Amino acid sequence: MPTMSGKSHHDASPKNRAYQAALDFLYGRVNYERVLSTPYSARQFKLDRMRELSQRLGCPDAGLPIVHIAGTKGKGSTASLIASIATAAGLRTGVFSSPHLHRIEERLAIDAEPASAQQLVELVELVRPVVEAMDRCHTQEGGPTYFEITTAMALCHFARQRVDLAVLEVGLGGRLDSTNICRPKVAVITSISFDHMAQLGDTLEQIAFEKAGIVKPSVPVISGVAESPAREVIARRCAECDAPLWQVGRDFHFEYFPPRLLDQQASMARVDVEIAPTRASYRGLEMDLIGRHQAANAATALATIEQLRQQGWAIAPEAVRLGMRRARCPARIEVIQRKPTVVVDGAHNEASIGALVRTLDESFAKRCKWLVFAAGQDKDIRGMLTRILPCFDQVVFTRYQTNPRSVPPEQLAACARSIGTDERGIHVCSTPLEAWQTATTISCA
Repeated sequence: MPTMSGKSHHDASPKNRAYQAALDFLYGRVNYERVLSTPYSARQFKLDRMRELSQRLGCPDAGLPIVHIAGTKGKGSTASLIASIATAAGLRTGVFSSPHLHRIEERLAIDAEPASAQQLVELVELVRPVVEAMDRCHTQEGGPTYFEITTAMALCHFARQRVDLAVLEVGLGGRLDSTNICRPKVAVITSISFDHMAQLGDTLEQIAFEKAGIVKPSVPVISGVAESPAREVIARRCAECDAPLWQVGRDFHFEYFPPRLLDQQASMARVDVEIAPTRASYRGLEMDLIGRHQAANAATALATIEQLRQQGWAIAPEAVRLGMRRARCPARIEVIQRKPTVVVDGAHNEASIGALVRTLDESFAKRCKWLVFAAGQDKDIRGMLTRILPCFDQVVFTRYQTNPRSVPPEQLAACARSIGTDERGIHVCSTPLEAWQTATTISCA
């Protein structure tokens, strides 16, 4: 689970005090990743404020070649695949992603290596005077938020390190997201499904409208959105902006070949991808990421790479194969142990739960399964549980320890009972450690 606490157990040396001070500054800002109810309007999410922050820092994004990625699900995986291929091609490649799993430095990675603690300190020292000056100028509406500051830090980091390509992942939505000040080489929309409805709207059309807000005039767009009506919303936005559009199922296609019995041995998935506009054909590409949804992300990533190649980027087919094999995305149906098999996944809406269930069914043996489950208050808990509980023999409900959005495990258990789950298969644990101990010591019998 993402660790959002600013607390540290480092020693009190000057170096570590500086690092802790940097964390304290960042975590002291308004952080919509941690509040119970996230607003989403031009008042709280202001591109003008982000533009001002960037300008005061010298517009670090101005000279950066950027791939900009929005979407409900698949942003992180698609970003990792694009970046891994670019790195394999010899391009120094930065990725700005969110949230992080362990340390905030993960959000600012170059060639798959997170920024160092010292680099984080230096970046905070760079942006802090500018942020404090804006605080004094914007006393009513507030100064830059946590996400705006980390976005600016990423852009500064990539500019300082002279990356050849920067891949920016949208945090929330797209239209009003702080990353949307950029003018990218390619814009990517990975998927559209129900999530963050309170902020983005309760129809797929409304959600698609927000995601399509990253489309810029004449900038090519790669869309992995397969379903109507979201697909049509994106197509209309591209037409309005005279932005060339490549769509999955029309301009590029893929076929997925899942690995089998991953609970017994490691093996890679394979995917074939055809990209019609360039007549590119990739057969038998191996990837560590598993699931048909990851094959869709791979196809979207490859279409993006092909678009970059059309613009003159030197990315050889050998780099594509190597980058695909090397790409890693922690906590995306990640097998972290065998005997017994332990799979970690960050699915947090009904669509991603469905992808998890399908992948477990096709790539793992039919045997007793335990589920350890926690969720945030802004998620469709009933929809997720209805989809996933029939696939497991026992479930242990727990909660995050540091995130105020976490749902009490007793509430999760009550929801499970209301949809017909047998009481004998439900366990409630107040901490993840207790949940883990329960799941690993009690048999399904």
